[in-house]
Amino acid sequence: MNGAGVKAYSKAKDGGKSLSANFKVREFACSDGTDTIFIAPGLVGVLQQIRSHFGKAVTINSGYRTEAKNKAVGGAAYSQHKYGTAADITVSGVTPAEVAHYAETILPNMGGIGLYKTFTHVDVRAVRSRWNSTSGKEIAVKGF
Repeated sequence: MNGAGVKAYSKAKDGGKSLSANFKVREFACSDGTDTIFIAPGLVGVLQQIRSHFGKAVTINSGYRTEAKNKAVGGAAYSQHKYGTAADITVSGVTPAEVAHYAETILPNMGGIGLYKTFTHVDVRAVRSRWNSTSGKEIAVKGF
C-alpha cells in the first residue's frame, strides 16, 4: 500500500478516468493548472477505504503538487505531495481528528498522517510518520 508504482496521468486526456469507485484522476491535479498528475495507486486505495468507511464524500484539497506549487504553499522540501503519494482531505460532516483516527487503522505501521484544524493529511510513504498541527505549531505524535 505504499507509493510503489506511482502512475503519471494527463489532466486533459485522463482527467475523467475513474481510479476507484469514488475517485477520478482530476481530483488529484495540482491547483497550478499543470497537465501532468502523479498518483500512487496505494493512496487511492486508502482514500477509497476512508470514503467507504464514513459513507460520505471525501474532498481532496491538495493532491499532487509540482515543485513550484509546493514551494508557494510552504510545503516540506521532501513533501509526499511532490511524488503523488499524499493528499490533504476533508470528509463531509467528519472532523479531521476522526479521519486521522480511522486512517491510523488503515496505516498502523507505515504512511504519514497529519492532523490540521480543517483537514487531514494522508500519505503512503514506506515509513511511519505522525504529526499534529492543530495548535499552529507542529508536534510529533505516536498515533491518533
